[in-house]
Amino acid sequence: MLVSVSAHASDLAFDAAGNPKQAGAYNNRGNAKGAAGDLDGAIADYTHALQLDPKLAEAYYNRGNAKRDKGELDGAIADYTRAIELNPKYAAAYDNRGNAKRDKGDLDGAIADYNRAIELNPKDAIAYNNRGYAKSDKGDLDGAIADYGEAIKFDPKYAIAYCNRGNAKDDKGDPNGAIADYTQAIKSDPKYAKAYYNRGLAK
Repeated sequence: MLVSVSAHASDLAFDAAGNPKQAGAYNNRGNAKGAAGDLDGAIADYTHALQLDPKLAEAYYNRGNAKRDKGELDGAIADYTRAIELNPKYAAAYDNRGNAKRDKGDLDGAIADYNRAIELNPKDAIAYNNRGYAKSDKGDLDGAIADYGEAIKFDPKYAIAYCNRGNAKDDKGDPNGAIADYTQAIKSDPKYAKAYYNRGLAK
């Protein structure tokens, strides 16, 4: 999830020398570039935004997302950490820093970040789902199933959480429970190919 600020890419302000100086516009243009797949261009714009406003937490967060998408996990974690330093209640930054830590194999660090994200936003279905991933990777299938259940409670149409819970149930030796969850995932998203495939395996 990218975060915009109250400026538009077309609204770049200029100083007396004719140089653009509006940090928010660079941040938002970075979002547009990232959405178009131009991660290097997005990172350059976020960096420029931060040169203009070193306390723009959203630009650190967004640059962290772009770096993670590029596989630059240490750089992503550093940017999320800086965003959190600037805004200690930045739940999404904790959540995405957890994702980067999980990508690196630091499951305990990831779970700690998801815990903090959930403390800040107790109804964050995505954070529960992500924590479920990490718990599953650690072999805590019961904990994973509980977290996927919380994600579904707060977002009853969360197809990925149903599919993930189905995976955990199947790993626990509960194919019927898994099939029920895969079926619900398909009802929520009829084009969810992975859910069809996993339901086929469970059957």
